[in-house]
Amino acid sequence: IEHMKSDLQRFGEGVQGSIRIFANTTAVTEFMPEVLADFLAAHPKVDVDLQERPTNEIIRGVLDGTTDLGITSGPISADGIELHTFSADRLVLVIPPRHPLSAADALRFADVMDCDYIGLHSGSTLQQFVENLLQGSRRQLHIRVQVSNFESVCRMVEAGVGVGIVPECAAARDIRTMNFIIKQLDESWAIRERHVLARLGEALPTYTQALIDSIVAH
Repeated sequence: IEHMKSDLQRFGEGVQGSIRIFANTTAVTEFMPEVLADFLAAHPKVDVDLQERPTNEIIRGVLDGTTDLGITSGPISADGIELHTFSADRLVLVIPPRHPLSAADALRFADVMDCDYIGLHSGSTLQQFVENLLQGSRRQLHIRVQVSNFESVCRMVEAGVGVGIVPECAAARDIRTMNFIIKQLDESWAIRERHVLARLGEALPTYTQALIDSIVAH
């Protein structure tokens, strides 16, 4: 009831509508700030609630209506979901200068197992993805430090604490001001398609569809 009162008050103040989005770490930190800056400037009477969630919660939220839209990466195998694929997301390995792996041309995930690893916080979609890669393996990553964002991963790598896996867009941005090495991962899962998720058959408000169009165009 209190939530409804708050929403009604906002509508009384001239707010046209609101959009709730569940998104993965890359979306929240890497491209949605720019997308939302342009979108909100063009739609001053629309509010957006952007929350970082793991992939399973994003899909479940779209299906049960907890969220209006979801943004995630990788294959989606859920019925009742409408996908808007808009770009590709490559995961890369970042390593300190003069690291033993710096001379290697092609690296596999198995090469990371013997290294100190810089991980993201346990609620991160990328950290969950990395942990899923370890399922069924008798080996474990030695997670030396867990941090909250990609920039912090790169800073830890620059300081020589360990290695990390981050999206290529984040590594390309941070290498402009930091000293580390970017290595491609020779793994099929390293390249992942990005999707905007909506509930299949859902009649979306025009401003929600406009946001989907803005994400795809970006």
